[in-house]
Order: sequence, then structure tokens, then C-alpha cells
Amino acid sequence: MSELAILLEIARRAAAIAGEVIMPLYTAGIPVELKADRTPVTEADRRAEMAIREFLQRECPGHGVLGEEFGETTGDGRHRWILDPIDGTKSFIHHVPLFGTLVALEVDGEPIVGVIACHAAGETAYAARGLGAFINGSPARVSTTPALGEATVLMTSFQHLPESRPAAFRRLIAGAGLLRTWGDCYGYLAVAAGRADVMLDPVMNIWDVAALFPVITEAGGQLTTWDGDPRPGSSAVATNGLLHPTVLAFLQEESAQPGGE
Repeated sequence: MSELAILLEIARRAAAIAGEVIMPLYTAGIPVELKADRTPVTEADRRAEMAIREFLQRECPGHGVLGEEFGETTGDGRHRWILDPIDGTKSFIHHVPLFGTLVALEVDGEPIVGVIACHAAGETAYAARGLGAFINGSPARVSTTPALGEATVLMTSFQHLPESRPAAFRRLIAGAGLLRTWGDCYGYLAVAAGRADVMLDPVMNIWDVAALFPVITEAGGQLTTWDGDPRPGSSAVATNGLLHPTVLAFLQEESAQPGGE
């Protein structure tokens, strides 16, 4: 087994360990707190991230770790694990099974391993650079939908797009075949699986997006920021690749239409 394959297996095990912590608490229901930025957090987020950190410390003691809940622990300067113990905490606390654990490994600043573990949905997508993408052991491949009018477009929420890019939102409503909020990390798994064609998020942190890059790209798709930057950034658009230029044009040409803002 190659070193990269071993690291991918470690990432999968880390996500599975998080699931063992999260799912009993998901079933039981637990109190919710608000962080300083007014986003929710639960004891499940904290316990799951700590469990992953302890596992990675045993398996990869020289590697750095950055997690949403406990910040950054420096390592060898080349390898950095990036963790979101529960991506979609709002779904988690409402008992909607679209949340999941994100585990990524950066090497020299590039995300080369990614895991999207949707525990309640019973599906895990995973990939490493050059090794392909898989969901529950079966190869994952994006759709071949060629036109936006035939496409299923997903978002976690429709709240931010109408506020930030109203003309783009109107064009998406008019042009997309189907709009749904099958969001959080499940939306990116759906794109990798070919079940949906586009997934949009206007606001992202590094722990939200790092794991998505290997999964989407190894499944044959494309992931950039809304401005078209192919590196992890503060927004994300994932597509089957064929639709990427069209979607980026919608997002970027806010004033293209007569009367546009």
C-alpha cells in the first residue's frame, strides 16, 4: 500500500471515530450553545474533534492539526490535518441527517486527502490525489449533465445568495432545472456521486472546504471559489465540471442583466 493510500485510510478511520462519538449524542439530543460569532456548537462537536486529535496524535505524531473547535497545533510544517467534526451543526441539532465530519490532509499547503462522512445518512465519500473517489467502497463519479436548464443545483441555505448577489439568484431561479437545499457537506457528496450537478456555499472556512477538494476533483468535478480561484477560499462552488463556466458567469456577472444591481 502506498503512503498516500495509508494516509487516506487514516483519514477514514479518523472520521469513523468521530461518528462513534457523534451518533449516540445525535440520537439522545444534547444542549446547544452559541459561539462568539453566533454560530451553534454542541458537546458533540468538541468531543468528536478531541477524539480525532487523540487518534491523529497516535498515528501521525509529527503532523500539524487545525480544527474548528480547538484551533491549530503545529507540526512538521509540511503535513496538516484539517478537521470539521460536525459540518452542518444546525442540521445536527434539528435532527436532519445532512451533517457530517470533514477530515482533510494538506501536504505543502495542498489538500490531497479528503473524507466527507455523513454518519446519519450512512454514507462516506473519500478520495486521495490520483487514487480516485469512492462512496462506501464504490467508485464515485460526477454527472454528465451538460446544461444548467437540466441541472440540479443545491445550496445549504437560500438566505445569503439573494442578499449578496440578487441578480445571480434571479438568474439561477430562472435557469436551473431544479433548486434544492440538500446542503451542508451532504451536498458535495451528492455532486461527487452524480446525484446533483452544482453545490454552492457563499461563506466557507478552511475546515469547511479542504476535504471537499480531493473528493470533488477525483470524482471528475471542479471546485473553486465564487471568483474562480481553484484553491480553498472563503466561498465554494462545486460542479460536474461541464457546468462550471456557466455557474461562475452567473455568480460573477452581477450587473450583466439590464437593471441588475
